[in-house]
Amino acid sequence: MAKRYLTLTSLEHALSILKTSFQVPERRETIPITHAVGRLVAVPVYARYSVPEVNIAAMDGIAVRSSDTVGASEQAPLTLMQFSRVNTGNIVPDTFDAVIMIEDTWEWEDTFQIRKPAGPGQYVRPAGEDVRQNQLVLPAGHLIRPFDIGALATYGITQVEVNRVRVGIIPTGSELVPVGVRPKPGQVVESNTVMAQVLLDGMGATCTRYPIVRDEPDLISRALQVAVSENDLVLISAGSSAGTRDFTAGVISSLGDLLFHGVAIRPGKPVMLGKILGKPVLGLPGYPLAAQTILREFVVPLLETWGLAPVQRYTLRGKLTQAINSDPGFDDFVPVYAGRVGQTCWCVPHMKGSGVQMATIRANGYIHVPAPLEGCERESEVEIILTTDPNRIERTLILPGSLDPSLKDLANYVHNQGLFIQATEVGNMGALSALQKNACHAALMSLPVFSTPPDCPFLVQHLPKVGLVLIHIATIETGIASRVELDPEDLVNVRWINTRKDSAYRMLFDAMLSSRRIDPVSVNGYTHEVNGPDAVATAICNKIADAGMCNTGIAAAAALHFMPTGQQRYELAIRPEMLGDPKICSLIAAIRSQEYHRILSKYSGYDLSQTGTAHQYFKDYTIRELSKDIPFEVLSA
Repeated sequence: MAKRYLTLTSLEHALSILKTSFQVPERRETIPITHAVGRLVAVPVYARYSVPEVNIAAMDGIAVRSSDTVGASEQAPLTLMQFSRVNTGNIVPDTFDAVIMIEDTWEWEDTFQIRKPAGPGQYVRPAGEDVRQNQLVLPAGHLIRPFDIGALATYGITQVEVNRVRVGIIPTGSELVPVGVRPKPGQVVESNTVMAQVLLDGMGATCTRYPIVRDEPDLISRALQVAVSENDLVLISAGSSAGTRDFTAGVISSLGDLLFHGVAIRPGKPVMLGKILGKPVLGLPGYPLAAQTILREFVVPLLETWGLAPVQRYTLRGKLTQAINSDPGFDDFVPVYAGRVGQTCWCVPHMKGSGVQMATIRANGYIHVPAPLEGCERESEVEIILTTDPNRIERTLILPGSLDPSLKDLANYVHNQGLFIQATEVGNMGALSALQKNACHAALMSLPVFSTPPDCPFLVQHLPKVGLVLIHIATIETGIASRVELDPEDLVNVRWINTRKDSAYRMLFDAMLSSRRIDPVSVNGYTHEVNGPDAVATAICNKIADAGMCNTGIAAAAALHFMPTGQQRYELAIRPEMLGDPKICSLIAAIRSQEYHRILSKYSGYDLSQTGTAHQYFKDYTIRELSKDIPFEVLSA
């Protein structure tokens, strides 16, 4: 019988329980300074000796008594008989109290002549100028940086004492296989504890990752007892949900106290906290995004309060490109990617799904929707917590629209130039909507070849008032993908899967049905829509459908049969005023480059004869062909 959550603890209360129910482990370790970067100092660090230990010269020249130089001038030069030649860093003899730069002296036989006086202490680094013996260098709690290491070495400090926390990490699950082993059907690579170890190692924790434990209560109990005896904190991964083979809560209860099981947080609801021998045991959900959320929102804050290095957090304000729905009473953490368009930072939420790890790879931040809210409206301003260098946001290109394999090649190509493409499959209408709101840098349009703008009302009707410039990427062969070879007459006998109404694939398919006098109602699955041609190919490969429309590149990548039925133009659509943006200029230059042309030539069914050509479209149905040589500033003016 499956168990159910009887109560859900609020996020705020759960964090309070976590931070107040356990004593801070008072463990320290002494480590070489070369291993100390990123650690917090546990006890104050003091200089072992003064630096410099004696007065030293700050310039090349001569050490003198300043009293001997009084009265020297251009009109009355002085000849010095008492001096000592010194170079930068040399000890200044005790009998002298100043240094004159060699450039300000005139050497004559065994004497020096000067023409201006030297004040006491001139160009002399006094003993202890940098630091004096036993002076405080680093206070307790200081985060050691790379440039601190040089100073520590200079002051005679070779080791520092830092806080130490031992963390035991237990993976559980009979379906798990170790990293590096290809899973069989029904198996999963155990990655959550690897991720946890890398994250916590970076904070300075001493992590022990134990072998995978099968879903058997006795085995889990023994592993947990060992981990608790050897560590200050134990993380146990998976087995925290309410399924029939989730035993973690019962095992914790049998060995100690279960403080809570289930928190009103998404993703991560099944998280649990136990107390065994006075030590915290945190049960992580098995889904990757849920585990990441619990590590970030529970484990990291706890270790920070225990004296480990804080994880750097950068935030900025931005506007949502689309609404986010959230259930009242739940704290939602939503991965997003953000980029700055003009003066506005826009962020694009990722689709929900606890197991979608690619969401965090593509995301460069996340937003927190607090429990009292029912979500966030489109274009509302939110705080974005970044998961990357803030400078990367300024080099991110937001490109919604229709996705094609050639886009991945373009993203790889411009990545080497310091640009980061973030693209979302929202179709042609979604792309036009983003362009209208100026919520993207450019958009990716797939237009059927038979439809020029005057014959394609949806494009003209939704053009921004300023019109659009379209940069041609490729003309792509489009057709029917299937697991077995088909004829058009077979369409009424297969399970079909469709793309959205505004896509080139759907328009071409509808045109083919019309030309063959096939009623769409007779096509099984005609109303079953998925989000783009990649999703079509995936559905066919997974046997959810037998056939659907995609392009030749996607069909080839999925090893599907392909029957050409038409062509589409793949275009980069840009508002004219964005053509002066250096990022857009670099993107267009990349599309027009010989290297990108060479990369695309590997695809069959891609016509590159017009790649890089540009046309400007206007609301009045007029079109202007643009020369490749026309300066972008002319168009954006």
